[in-house]
Amino acid sequence: MAKPSRFDDESTPLAQRIAVGLSKVGLSLKFQAWQAAGARGLSPTQGQVLALLLTSRTGLRPSTLAERLAVTPPTVTDTVKALVAKGLVERRADASDARVSLVVLTAKGRAEAKASASWPDFLSSAVEVMAPPEQEAFFRGLVKMISTLQREGQIPVSAMCVTCTHFRPNVHKDPLLPHHCAYLDAPMGARHLRLECDEHDEAAEPARSEQFAAFTG
Repeated sequence: MAKPSRFDDESTPLAQRIAVGLSKVGLSLKFQAWQAAGARGLSPTQGQVLALLLTSRTGLRPSTLAERLAVTPPTVTDTVKALVAKGLVERRADASDARVSLVVLTAKGRAEAKASASWPDFLSSAVEVMAPPEQEAFFRGLVKMISTLQREGQIPVSAMCVTCTHFRPNVHKDPLLPHHCAYLDAPMGARHLRLECDEHDEAAEPARSEQFAAFTG
């Protein structure tokens, strides 16, 4: 237990200071996104769509893009239309449902997406100041925060390990590889957790809540 200090009474709660710090990071991300997208002749939403498509090998449905980016379907429709006109994406029939189209990067779009996705490098450089154990602990905390905000409906749901039916939290004794991915049938650590995964299969309740409880516990 931490030794008491006068600062315990003088300081605002640590959770509030962390929230303020994250809001400052959020402002810097927003500023950089506008600058980077504008320099490449894209709107911020167009840049976000390209970056998101880069994480998928098969393409994404417009409805999925809307959910992941927390924007309206008409916004995605207009954004995709603009990207098609620029030759950066194309629409293809979904093999699982011919009535639905997938938005897929073209070769030109993949190159542009990689360039668009590189703008947060300034933030990666700041993260690299932390030692590997600090990075892993920080990332694990972020996963907890993001998962909690998703469960509360505050942010759009992403294809995270901790919400996947293939995820088995804390089933191994190895403290460095405590979790298990049933899809790959391999142990994994906090450093291996994904925020977006093509093989994600969302677990249904109450299994999802039980998984999260086991992960955080």
